[in-house]
Amino acid sequence: MTVVKMDMEQARFNMIEQQIRTWEVLDPEVLDLLAAVKRECFVSAAHQPLAFADIELPIGNGQTMLQPRIEARILQEVAVRNTDIVLEVGAGSGYMAALLASKAEYVYSVEIDPVLAENARRNLQQAGVANVSVETGDASGGWPAHGPYDVIVISGSLPELPEAFLQQLKIGGRLAAFIGEAPAMQARLTTRTSDQAFNTINLFETVVAPLSTAKQRQRFVF
Repeated sequence: MTVVKMDMEQARFNMIEQQIRTWEVLDPEVLDLLAAVKRECFVSAAHQPLAFADIELPIGNGQTMLQPRIEARILQEVAVRNTDIVLEVGAGSGYMAALLASKAEYVYSVEIDPVLAENARRNLQQAGVANVSVETGDASGGWPAHGPYDVIVISGSLPELPEAFLQQLKIGGRLAAFIGEAPAMQARLTTRTSDQAFNTINLFETVVAPLSTAKQRQRFVF
């Protein structure tokens, strides 16, 4: 048992040093969180040896976890504060919610798949994370129930960002999303600067699995 634990800690260290730091994630608080929140506790036993690999891991029902470096970069960019109310769209295994909750006042994580939602709740409970509520539903067009939010993280890609998400941000709030369609997607950070003004920057190019109910972009028919 001790040998396994040592291997896990070495793998975690290697992930942080070789994947995360080299991808412009240098915030010491984020790096400390990645060391403290046990990623292997949010994957199946069969996939634990791969918990720190630079790949999307299957979590059941055809869904996957984001790569560790993408999770870390998004966590750094949204800069969660301890007074923030956070919305996460796509709970998955609960790992990203656990990371966000370690910095936030409270996280509402919405998962459309009831099986994955229950699994996320169980993982979070076993990890001792108390300030997350995993709700079951379709939040691909927004989730006004607990808004407005200080931070919104959309963990699956969308062809376009629905306006509803922007309106559910507080002034000063930050939204991270993956926008576009394969093979051309951008990770974007949008900050609401006033009632009517938003500032959006492209963070990096990537390809992320789409939200299962994402509204597809309308195409011109000639």
